[in-house]
Amino acid sequence: MAGRVALVTGAGSPEGIGFATALVLSREGCAVAISSTTDRIFDRASELSAGGAGAAGFVADLRSADAATAMVAAVQDRFGAIDVLVNNAGMATVDMGDIETKAFAELDEAAWDLDIAMNLTTAFHVTRAAIPSMIERGWGRVVMVSSVTGPLVANPGSAGYSAAKAGMDGLMRAVAIEVARHGVTVNSVAPGWIATASQTPEEAIAGRHTPAGRSGTPGEVAEVIAFLCSERASYVTGQSIVVDGGNTIQEYKGPPEGYY
Repeated sequence: MAGRVALVTGAGSPEGIGFATALVLSREGCAVAISSTTDRIFDRASELSAGGAGAAGFVADLRSADAATAMVAAVQDRFGAIDVLVNNAGMATVDMGDIETKAFAELDEAAWDLDIAMNLTTAFHVTRAAIPSMIERGWGRVVMVSSVTGPLVANPGSAGYSAAKAGMDGLMRAVAIEVARHGVTVNSVAPGWIATASQTPEEAIAGRHTPAGRSGTPGEVAEVIAFLCSERASYVTGQSIVVDGGNTIQEYKGPPEGYY
């Protein structure tokens, strides 16, 4: 991927999928632009640059269409183009603190709107801003970081998040159909239990009950993303690849000693 430019959103955490993806793409030869909602993104950019990669950090709240458009323009001004877009922003941001989960019957409109804005509208804004230039140049890769939660399964208290991630996959397929003849592919990855900094103790326990017997790592998700961004995936579009250690295929989800 030498000579390509990648934009990875939601890459502020040193232990998250976004930054792991930026590391893998830089290893593959990409110059990498990374974004988050706080200044910690400049620390991540410095780490990438120290490793020899062309890198720059950008602060933006991608729930805002104007902010997303301005960020994409700034990346294009800095690097000349955006060849690869990884929509990883979502879930939560460190500047917002803990977000309370609510059962659907107790879910107010503000909480619903926030889930949709953070986990779906962010991807819409950035993709809409970045994809015209990919179409014009006749080459591009867009990867949505979706989830198994929503498209395949759900958890209590996750109605808004689940709806947003299912919507992200719907957006992915619709855009993939429209841009395929322009040399642009659009796909998603659907992580399961992944050991990021935000993983809760309960989620870590769930990870130990997968067929693989552990949670995944951000780097393992990043390798799949990098494949979808590469020339090697040139005939793959409109697809969602699950990265969950086999969790969604198992019928029995209790303690392994009870069945395995």
